Amino acid sequence: MPPTPLSERLRLKLVERVRGVFNDVEGGQKPVPPSDEALFERDSPIRMVHADIVAMMVGGIRGLLLQMLHPHALQGVLDHSNFRSDMHGRLRRTARFIAVTSFGHRDDAMEAIERVNRIHARVSGTLPDGSPYSATDPRTLAWVHVAEATSFLAAYIRHVKPDMHGAEQDEYYRQFALVARALGADPVPENRREAETIFRDLRAGLTSSPAAREIAQLVLTQRPEGSPPAVQALLGAEAVALLPPFARSMLGLERPGLAAIPARAATWGMGKTLRWAFRQG
Repeated sequence: MPPTPLSERLRLKLVERVRGVFNDVEGGQKPVPPSDEALFERDSPIRMVHADIVAMMVGGIRGLLLQMLHPHALQGVLDHSNFRSDMHGRLRRTARFIAVTSFGHRDDAMEAIERVNRIHARVSGTLPDGSPYSATDPRTLAWVHVAEATSFLAAYIRHVKPDMHGAEQDEYYRQFALVARALGADPVPENRREAETIFRDLRAGLTSSPAAREIAQLVLTQRPEGSPPAVQALLGAEAVALLPPFARSMLGLERPGLAAIPARAATWGMGKTLRWAFRQG
């Protein structure tokens, strides 16, 4: 058998390293295998968007920053999450949920959704002002969803497909709505116009707080195990650049200046390299 070319060895090593970031390899966890019996067809918009690693990481950071501006979502994290000591674990669990619901067999996807619903049913408490909150509140879930959906799509358009057709974007929202509704979110957008309207309406319920700013700094400075030290800084800078100005102001963040240009170029190069490694056209 002829020796494996150097480029192929490098490709396989890169794939192995990335999979180690998103999967508990030591615990025997393996990547989610794409299924032809998933909730969504192969090569459909949601599977294209959710397959791009760099865009999903940038979008994931942006989405989490936006979510922490919702007082109910924030308090749920503060009261019921060990994010401070296990930010990497939270990243892995979120990434795996997205992978299972986007690419896995539909039975596994629905099981993952039901598991999250059971967890949400146990998450409730009281806000600092004495009012109650619950992770099953439809409007809280709606904000969590619209923050994620707009962020994933914005990052994909910025870094992968700037000319993504409007119809494809609308289909992305329509497909992602299936998961959001199964999680109990309401209202849920099914196209770009509805996403803009719901985002604007729910924005009225957002608040700035020291706790939200603290989590923002934790998110932007944490580094997943196995990832190069500079990667998180690049991804974080891109996520902050993609935030709406009002969100940056509420979180005490500044839009990256000239430094954003090399960060964007490096992130673009990283994405291109990973698409080569994972053989994504």
